[in-house]
Amino acid sequence: MRIGILGAGGIAHKMAETVGGMEEAEVYAVASRSLEKAEDFAKQYQIPKAYGSYREMAADPSVDLVYVATPHSHHYEHVKLCLEHGRHVLCEKAFMINSSQAKEAVRMAREKKLLLAEAIWTRYMPSRTIIREAVESGIIGGVTSLTANLGYVIKHKERLAKSELGGGALLDLGVYPINFALMVFGEDYRDVSAQAVLSDQGVDLQNSITLGWADGRMAVLHSNMQALTDRRGIIHGDKGYLVVENINNCEALSAYDLDRKLLRRYGIPKQISGYEYEVEACRRAIENGAVECEEMPLAHSVAVMELLDRIREILGIHYDCED
Repeated sequence: MRIGILGAGGIAHKMAETVGGMEEAEVYAVASRSLEKAEDFAKQYQIPKAYGSYREMAADPSVDLVYVATPHSHHYEHVKLCLEHGRHVLCEKAFMINSSQAKEAVRMAREKKLLLAEAIWTRYMPSRTIIREAVESGIIGGVTSLTANLGYVIKHKERLAKSELGGGALLDLGVYPINFALMVFGEDYRDVSAQAVLSDQGVDLQNSITLGWADGRMAVLHSNMQALTDRRGIIHGDKGYLVVENINNCEALSAYDLDRKLLRRYGIPKQISGYEYEVEACRRAIENGAVECEEMPLAHSVAVMELLDRIREILGIHYDCED
């Protein structure tokens, strides 16, 4: 499978490095708004094609899948561009700026019978199944709550500081605790509450979100772009608890009993970076003629965007790029 990378920022480098270690995929092209930047990127990773415009790469029929690696604020525009040119698309998280954009992108992909997938890597990783099976095994008994957090000192980064770029902790970091909760407890949450500290640009520096399910289960979630957090996810049961080290890319999973004594450590498979799983999922889907990946159905991507919209409404966050 020949991949075209749209955007040449930090996350694009990580994808290029990852695909370089895969057998059934290769980075065939890279596009940037600067031809010089694209050529430098291509030279670094021995990529055959470099384009100084996104449209040129989208029009290249040799590209099987475009990986959109631009800021959230530009996902909708760039996904549409690729779909209009008949390209399958893997789009970085957050999927779009809002659910209206997400629904239109999904409609367009289905109409054109093209694959569209959200690159929320935790949904594709083997650790997702390992965590689910640990919960379902009953090792910690009946589960009633979970907590999850993700935080880095990154508020100085332009794409996070600016409202016109869809900045803030919520879309960049908050999607991980949210997806963690939905993977463990399911998509059928009932109640949502949230608080945040906003910057003078009107984006959230940190937030706290609580989701509630009809049966009483609760998820308490936190993301923060002005402090480092432990990145843990903890699932609480009446016989013990499970600790996930790094919800952003699970490094270890351990079960403890009611005396907080270790019951079991679960093995986590070695990986290139973790990005390979979403790429492989897209390859399989395209090969099978599917328009979405079973690991992250488009309905789930839209549902997460609807939840993010609901949280932003509670917090009073409106992005300038939505005007």
